[in-house]
Amino acid sequence: MKKVLRTIFITLWKSWFAFVFASTLLLLFPFFYILLITKQYRAVYTLKKLWAFLICLLSGLIPRIRYPEGKFDFPSPSIVVANHTSYLDILFSVFYIPKAAIYMGKAELLKIPVFNIFFKYIDIPVRRQNPKDAARAFEKAGEWIDKGYVVIIFPEGTISPQGVLKPFKNGAFKLAIQKKVPIVPAVNLNNWHLLENGGFFKSNGFPGIADIVVGKPIDTSCYSEENLVDLQTKVRNFILSHLNNYHNPSNTKLETKNYFET
Repeated sequence: MKKVLRTIFITLWKSWFAFVFASTLLLLFPFFYILLITKQYRAVYTLKKLWAFLICLLSGLIPRIRYPEGKFDFPSPSIVVANHTSYLDILFSVFYIPKAAIYMGKAELLKIPVFNIFFKYIDIPVRRQNPKDAARAFEKAGEWIDKGYVVIIFPEGTISPQGVLKPFKNGAFKLAIQKKVPIVPAVNLNNWHLLENGGFFKSNGFPGIADIVVGKPIDTSCYSEENLVDLQTKVRNFILSHLNNYHNPSNTKLETKNYFET
């Protein structure tokens, strides 16, 4: 009986979340459209913050952000590197990135009506299966960095099941080294539990508190492509350590293996 009630609640909440997401987007769409076609991109990000606040308020979601190394002046330009556990990772990012940010995401997002406007005008779609297209996407990201924007990249390239960290792609780290901009690591600890990828009936979906950890910026000026793996490992280990501390505090095991993919 408990399992049936749990499934009903999850289905109802996910349906409500989808309604809130779509209805608030439609409400704000005319403003987004005007700002996008007039190239008021920083104002677009401010409006995204309002949109995220409305979604959280109406859906019962509360982002709780911690800075274990202390708060800092957020660098702009910079690259935010975060693990990817849920679509909520994108939603909550506006609460810890105060400067205008550009998102890299899978090209399939271009197929979503209305929402795809962001990837048509400002955000960067990536077809990772096509090396030339992926290279162009990172060139575009570099152009936004040159303009002083923050770029957020999920180096796993896809949503990981139940928060289990996948191998990292090297694009975010190579771009940071090329542009000599800092990397800000971010850890999404339990977003997958609040909104898990996998449909309405077979995955989690609850209102609640989302725990997010943001580390201090990592200076990349002393790195080159020759020691790119060291930079990647430093970021990965930061993320892994906080995931382990959160989910298994009594038996923390930090994986130190390098994950470097070309």
